[in-house]
Amino acid sequence: MSSNVEAQFDAQNVYREETYTDRRVGTIRVMVPVTPEGAPDSSRVTLFIGQVSVMTPMGTLPISFEIDATTLAEALPKFAEGARAGVDEAMRELQQMRRESASSLVLPESAAPAPGSRIRLP
Repeated sequence: MSSNVEAQFDAQNVYREETYTDRRVGTIRVMVPVTPEGAPDSSRVTLFIGQVSVMTPMGTLPISFEIDATTLAEALPKFAEGARAGVDEAMRELQQMRRESASSLVLPESAAPAPGSRIRLP
């Protein structure tokens, strides 16, 4: 790490992380807010983050998504819906990146094929 980079921990925004998995489909991370002393902080909401891995031709793509719940029991049945929405959003972002990448290919007008080459410009 560079000596001019200052990594300062936000002591007022600390969470304890609990992980739950069915060892088949995915994981739910429960982010429990705590005080700087480590005691539960009831003034902030607990966050539920779902995680799944999707196999692509380029390898595994991890997908994370928030689950709107207040308890683990409430989050469990909402996991599938959240996963579907997270995967759909990731696919939209990948398609957008492909479109941007394809449209960024620009040939200058002065780029003509060398004399005698078989390359024909449209």
